[in-house]
Amino acid sequence: MLVAGCNAAPTNRPAATHVSTNSTMNFPFQLTEAEWRQRLTPEQYSILREANTERAFTGKYWNTKEPGVYRCAACGAVLFTSKDKFDSGCGWPSFSDLAAKGTVVERADNSHGMRRTEVLCAHCGSHLGHVFDDGPAPTGLRYCINSAAIDFGGETNTPANVKK
Repeated sequence: MLVAGCNAAPTNRPAATHVSTNSTMNFPFQLTEAEWRQRLTPEQYSILREANTERAFTGKYWNTKEPGVYRCAACGAVLFTSKDKFDSGCGWPSFSDLAAKGTVVERADNSHGMRRTEVLCAHCGSHLGHVFDDGPAPTGLRYCINSAAIDFGGETNTPANVKK
């Protein structure tokens, strides 16, 4: 199994160039960069708004096996469920499918001499990670997601908890 694409350096750094993802694409939930900095931890801001990547095997959810849902750490939108989580061996939480169609936006990422597909939250535009075509059946997809980009909650973690 190819996992090198998961271990890549930061990509598409929208906030790092003083241009937020939200200023280049239109998303339903938008905040100013000052509001994002106030809302997120420094690590979350670096990953979600500047498209950086946490080190492999260091995130809090890479080995989580409990049932529940994974939400965007920036806005609370439900992105993935535990039923689609699998151990890809790459050191980041990996999912074979989305919680629902349309929960993420994909865009080409040709940084660092690689061709990858970046995954953004469709609700707020925050960087989550990348998707690769080396996942298990039936989708064949591997959504390789930064732990700092998601929050995990048990199966009772209802959509009413979405951050406003």
